Amino acid sequence: MAKTKELSKDVRDKIVDLHKAGMGYKTIAKQLERFKVLGPTHPILAVAGDDIILPCYIKPNISAEEMTVDWLNLDFKDERVYRYQNHRIIQEDQIPSYRERTSLFKEDLWRGNASLKLTRVQGTDEGTYKCFIKALSWYDDFTIQVRVKAIGSKPVVSIEGHREGGMGLLCESEGWHPEPELVWLDSKGVHLSAGPPETHRDFKGFYTVKQHVIVQETDANHFTCRVQQRRINEKKETMVHVPNELFHHTSPWIMSFIVLCCLGAITVIGLALAIYWIYKKKGVIIDQLKLQRDDLRTENETVKNHLDQKNSHTEQRDDVEKNLTSLLVRLTEQRDEVEKNLTSQLDDLRKENDDLRKEKDDLRKERDHPL
Repeated sequence: MAKTKELSKDVRDKIVDLHKAGMGYKTIAKQLERFKVLGPTHPILAVAGDDIILPCYIKPNISAEEMTVDWLNLDFKDERVYRYQNHRIIQEDQIPSYRERTSLFKEDLWRGNASLKLTRVQGTDEGTYKCFIKALSWYDDFTIQVRVKAIGSKPVVSIEGHREGGMGLLCESEGWHPEPELVWLDSKGVHLSAGPPETHRDFKGFYTVKQHVIVQETDANHFTCRVQQRRINEKKETMVHVPNELFHHTSPWIMSFIVLCCLGAITVIGLALAIYWIYKKKGVIIDQLKLQRDDLRTENETVKNHLDQKNSHTEQRDDVEKNLTSLLVRLTEQRDEVEKNLTSQLDDLRKENDDLRKEKDDLRKERDHPL
């Protein structure tokens, strides 16, 4: 069984007063819904990296468990920092940088405590916050100013070398909020004229500032870079000593002239060597081309002789073929003549054979039948 929460003394006293005034229970319930949202009237100063609480509570101390609690940052286009509604956290439309860094004290909502806890404070958290609480038929809100304080790093000074008019120095410091001011001072504390400051703000809202300055030789050659933030009354500074030898070192334009002369000499020597090498290479290439030309001529003569020999052999072959053809024709004619003669002789022999047979028959007859 759920534990019943006891009403606060303010609520009990108000119920008694309304009942004495003759109001019914429904009227009393509506009157009880009317409340004021209160909080601190002074700005809240937050140190970067710390956790802070933005106070907000209902007067009288009625429960906010059934209400909607909205925390807004009015400096953002998408204002919602946190929303509590229907006993749960609504993360839709929440500013991304506040996710997993904001929470309510849920165990104290029944007492009307809607304070917001903000962890790991960063530069972008600075602004005007509104605590907005809405019941079924009533709402009210309260605004709170939050100011973030972040002390940056000790300035880092580097010597950039000779510049026109003196020695170039660079100073840089990071991690500040609000935006700091950077100044250069000589050994007597007098402000030095410097170039425009360069300021960068990162995604968490912290500032990095840097500035160039050209200094001339003095008796002490001590120069100070100071980074300060007047609103939070904080400053950090670094002093640098520039040795006299650096100021009396060869001036940049002389060094540039010497470097250019050296580069010019190297270029001329390089061109001369390149031209010599090209001419030498050209002679070698010409000799190689001549040798290749002679080789081609020799090869051409060899091929020509080979073709002549081939043509001569072709002519001899044609003569042989022609003689063989003529000889074949004569042999054919002779064969035909021989065949013709043999055929004629064969016919004669056959005729003589027939005559001999006839004579033989006649002789046989005469022998068998003598007169």
